Formats: sequence, C-alpha cells, structure tokens
Amino acid sequence: MHWSAVHRNRVAPSASTAAAVAALLVEECDRDISLVAIPRPETHLVVRFGPSARSGLDIHAFGVQQSVRRKLIRAGQRTVMARLHLGAAEAVLGVAASAIAGRVLALDDLWGDAATRRLSDRLAGARSTIDAVAIVESAIAERLALVDAGRAHSYLALRAADRLVSANVRAVAVELGVSERHLRRVFREAVGVGPKAFSKLARFHRALRAAREDSRASWASIAAATGYCDQAHLIGDFRAIAGVTPRALLGELAQTWTGGRVPGIARPSQANDGTFARNASSLSFDSVVEGGTYEGP
Repeated sequence: MHWSAVHRNRVAPSASTAAAVAALLVEECDRDISLVAIPRPETHLVVRFGPSARSGLDIHAFGVQQSVRRKLIRAGQRTVMARLHLGAAEAVLGVAASAIAGRVLALDDLWGDAATRRLSDRLAGARSTIDAVAIVESAIAERLALVDAGRAHSYLALRAADRLVSANVRAVAVELGVSERHLRRVFREAVGVGPKAFSKLARFHRALRAAREDSRASWASIAAATGYCDQAHLIGDFRAIAGVTPRALLGELAQTWTGGRVPGIARPSQANDGTFARNASSLSFDSVVEGGTYEGP
C-alpha cells in the first residue's frame, strides 16, 4: 500500500484578498519525496516551515515559471502558498510580474527588512498551519489597502489573456484595438510572460489534464482538442516545457504519490466585496483555461 507523502489542501481566499489571490495552497510533507512541479503563469508568495528553510522559516516570491522543476521535499516541511491572480503581482509584491519572471526572490528584497521581519515574527508564533494561512492573508490585505487599484491590474492584459487560449496574438490585438507590439509589452509587464508563452502554457495544461483524465485517448486526438496544430506540435511543446516526452512526464507524475488533506483547514468561498475588488478586475489562470489546468505536484 502506498501512503500519501504530501498532504495538500486548497483554501478559498477571504473577501479581503480574493481580488488579488487566486488560491491559498497548504502542503505538509511527512517523508522525503521527489516531486515534479508543473509550471504555471502566475506569481506566488511562498512560506516554508521546516528543515529546508533557513532558521526553520523563510518567505520567497516565485516569479512565473515556464518549465517543469524537479525537486526534493524534506520530511517535516510545511508550506503555505498564495497564488496570485494574473496581473496582481505589483499590487502584492510592489513590482511588475516581468521584474521577477523566472526568479525566486527573498521577500525582504521586495518588501524591505522591516515589513518582512514583522511577517516572519508573526508566522513564527503561528500555532497551526491554518493560523499561518490567516497571517499571510492579513499581510497581503494590508498591502492591498495601500495600493492604487487603477495601476495594480492591466485591464488590457487581462482581456487579452481571456482570449489568447483560442486566438493568436495578432487577432487579439486587432480585437482589442491596439498594436501587437503594445499588447506584447503590456502583457509581459502584467503577467510576467509574453502572449505566446502564455498560450503555450495554457495548451500544455489542457493537454496534460486531458491525458490524465482519459488514458485511452490518443495523443493525436488530445492535440486536436487542446489547440495544437498536430501531434508533433504537442510533443515538441512537452519536450520544451518538461524536458521529456508526454508519456515520460505522465510516468513521472504517476510515480509521485500525493494526496490527503491537511486536518483542520477549510473555508467556504466568500463574496469578493473588498475595496480593492470594487476597483479592479481579477482573472485566474484556471478560469482562462476553463478548468483545464493541471493542479498536480
């Protein structure tokens, strides 16, 4: 029998942060395990407790990633991760998504020593993981209260993201009434990757989920259903993103035994009625791909 090594839970953001935070993710690891991290075009704020963290606790901002990462998670590690909505990096972190794309930065490089120390001290006193979730949310809410919502989101980039799954950059630019060059610049600044790279990740997620949900489907049929030109196009993208063929990646994921839920963590979805929400739209990658993202390790 295979026991779960990583216990995961997804927590709905509270009303005070839901305009900027797409999801709060909690992980607890009870033994050493190698995981395959699937890239997503969002920025994340990540808190780690345990043996892998400096002094038992560290906080980092993870910029948009475009390739699969393979990593060793140590037994005893607990993680609280805030996944930000597309376009919300500047509101929460103080810099555009493009400034940290592909990078992992200590939070004090972005928030400064004093603000990061206050958050770290509060997290060090957390009695449970759910307490840590509430502390992280509170810190994000404080940041949002100081933000000019008009600059926090690029409406143009969000409108484009919603269309790029089914249309090319030129068609989207024409529909939105801007030049391709302007669209690429604004999109990269707000999201962290260009429109083409974003579409590539969206297709990859849709194909990966389709393959996991129907093991009998052929790669040719999956390619046709998820926006690829043909099977060769799909295989090429999988090699570029994961470094292996689609079948090899599925094999890696099948060998990663995860599951279970972190005890004591639950929160129903809440209305998004905060001040920040009233002044800025939000968009998650999951909604762009219409539920087709892969929420795997």
